[in-house]
Amino acid sequence: MSDDAPDSLIPYDEIVQEALRAVVGRVLGQVETTGGTLPGNHHFYITFKTEAPGVSIPSHLKERFPDEMTIVLQNKFWDLTVGEDGFSVGLTFNQIPAKLDVPFSAITAFVDPAVDFGLQFQALGAPDGPEPHEDAENDTPDGEAPAGTDDGSNVVTVDFGRKK
Repeated sequence: MSDDAPDSLIPYDEIVQEALRAVVGRVLGQVETTGGTLPGNHHFYITFKTEAPGVSIPSHLKERFPDEMTIVLQNKFWDLTVGEDGFSVGLTFNQIPAKLDVPFSAITAFVDPAVDFGLQFQALGAPDGPEPHEDAENDTPDGEAPAGTDDGSNVVTVDFGRKK
């Protein structure tokens, strides 16, 4: 393939990103239908842009995570509701309950470390590359790190080399 390939009039990268975000919706929808019970050792790390349109989180979390935030759905979450365009869930942060509304378009990463599965997305309308952020603090018993490590071997990254 040459460097002077013509620009596509079909937005393939956006179409693929949208399809992969639908995977997240389908997985969360299956968890919703089981009453919020995760099968086996499955658990999810979901990273999203806190300033993306449609994101609704408490102001103290928005102050702490002004750009990007990672949540963990594992042991302590409730009221998971999945819609066509996003999801809402209740979580505890530093023993303070919070409700989060997250559109799928705001998600930048989805990982299930139990099976070494992960997806990374380009934030819609955001510059390339994720900003550094603090580790997720919710949902780990006694502040311990979750068992198992993720080497990223099954992370799918989609980037069609969009010209700036």
